[in-house]
Amino acid sequence: MSTMEGTTEQLLTPSEVAARFRVDPKTVTRWANAGKISSIRTLGGHRRFRRSEVEELLAASGLVDAHHPTAI
Repeated sequence: MSTMEGTTEQLLTPSEVAARFRVDPKTVTRWANAGKISSIRTLGGHRRFRRSEVEELLAASGLVDAHHPTAI
């Protein structure tokens, strides 16, 4: 977890995001490069994605029921 502006935000790896959308992790990286999803860079340069944003995108895409986010 990362602490940002006094709040604790759970961050996901590209592989974790890819598993939720059922796509390849490289697709998630392309989405980030295209601005379709925002990412944070770690000190080591790795991408991380905000869990809350990923869940919102999943609900908007219709791939998961907003009331049951683990239903995928």
